[in-house]
Order: sequence, then C-alpha cells, then structure tokens
Amino acid sequence: MKLFVRDLTVIDVSLLSATRGMVGESWLVDIELTGELNEMSMLLDFSRVKKQIKSIIDAEVDHRLLVPAAHAAVQLQATTDEALWLDFIPQCGHSIHLRAPSQAFALIPSDEVNRESVTAYLQQLIRRQLPANIASLMITLRPERIEGAYYHYSHGLKKHDGNCQRIAHGHRSMIELWVDGARDVELEQQWACRWADIYLGSQEDSVATGSLQLSPKAGAHLTSDHLGFSYQAPQGLFQLAIHSQVCELVDTDTTVELLADYIARQLAPTLTGRHLRVVAYEGVGKGAIAESK
Repeated sequence: MKLFVRDLTVIDVSLLSATRGMVGESWLVDIELTGELNEMSMLLDFSRVKKQIKSIIDAEVDHRLLVPAAHAAVQLQATTDEALWLDFIPQCGHSIHLRAPSQAFALIPSDEVNRESVTAYLQQLIRRQLPANIASLMITLRPERIEGAYYHYSHGLKKHDGNCQRIAHGHRSMIELWVDGARDVELEQQWACRWADIYLGSQEDSVATGSLQLSPKAGAHLTSDHLGFSYQAPQGLFQLAIHSQVCELVDTDTTVELLADYIARQLAPTLTGRHLRVVAYEGVGKGAIAESK
C-alpha cells in the first residue's frame, strides 16, 4: 500500500556551489510512503504526516545555508560560542566567508548540493523517525514550474523573529513587470539577469570586512572587492563577507515588500509617465506588489 502527499511544504534555502557561488533556491516537496496498514487501517495518519514529516524538513533544512561538506572548497570550524566559521574557497570564483549560529547551516554529506544529495539527506533523517509499518519513503524535491523570468537570490532579515533572520537563506522567484497594463517580458528577463544568483544586502548592515569576526583563515582570501555584512538577531550574531560582483546593496531591508518597492523605484526613471506594476515573488506562491507612475 502507498500513501502520498503532494506539495507537503516548500523548502526555501541557499546553497553553496563551486561554479555558481551562493544560490537561492526553492523546492516543492512531495512524499510517498510504502508499507502495511496499521491498527487504524492506515499507513500513517495524514495529520501526522503533515505535522511530523513537515516539521523535520522545516527544522533541518528550510531557511538554512546548505553546505557541500565533502567538497574540498569547504572549511568549517566551531567557535567558542556554539557558532560556526565557514570558509568557501573554490578554485574558480570568489570566496565566501561566514560566521553564524550553527543552526543557520545544514551540512550535506556530499561534494555537491543538489536535489539528489538533499533528498538522500532528508530520507536518512526522516526514515528513522517513522513507525515500523512504513517500509520505504520516497521524497521528491522539485522546482516550481515557471513559464517566464525568474531569479535566484539570497538574503537575511535581521528584524525577523523566525528563521528568515539567518543571513544566508534564499529563494527562486519569478518576476512580473506590467507596463501600462501589459506584461513586459523583455524587461522581466533583464531584471532576472541582473539578479541571477545574487546576494541582496542591506546598506544598513554593511560594514568593513576588517571588522568582521571571521575565521583565522579568512583574511588570506579577502580582497578589497569583498563586501561585509553584520547584524545581531534573536538567534545570534550573523556575519558574511561576499564579493561585490555577486552582491547588490539595497537601501532598505530586503523583505519582499521592500524589494518590490525597490524594483519599482529602480525602473521608474526609465518609464516616465507610464504606469508600472511590480509583482515580486518570494519563493513559491507568495510575494508583494508595488506600483509607480
């Protein structure tokens, strides 16, 4: 007998890639359980599936930075206050350096973070917490089907009291730009290119890299082109050094509401006298709308 749940949850994360750097990603989660019926003539009560399995996924990977722990570019070191230093130094591309509470990371036991390695990681975590009548578990991670333009972005929200405060989590997000009531596909694609694999940092959180409490190894790899970000949030101190070529400084916090407004303000000077409607998404199925004229 099989039991399935489609769209159990959405995982919004950032991941480290040796070729792309820090990548914001959003995956929809489907699950399928195989086994024998229990005393209630069920494989597993749907309420338990949604509560137990979803809670494990949300707690272990959602809104974390997924790290390919077996990759040679990754160097990890614990601090004295239960945080982690992370240095990501790929042979090609720019280095990334973080100091953050350990709960901000998910260490994937692979040399690459992708849907397959994250699926295997989750299956191992979840399988051992399922009842004995469940013989197998299949997890499917899939991206949202998007017909138009989209971008991958990473950010952190220091004022958030939940996991959005983590300095390196992200989303894969579509963008709709309406000019005088019509979708402007070319303009959408231009913006998607601008924010391809981008880190969106708030100017308010920008600091000199020399003031960051990074690992002893970080200094040898920091350049004058690295930007520093630091803030104290309820979960602890979050700090990041990332290259300016993969970062855009925003003059507000990076909530989706303010990002929609930011996009509108950036585009408005090129559309004088025309009505612009920005529909900015934060991951799957949610977002904010801003308008200008």
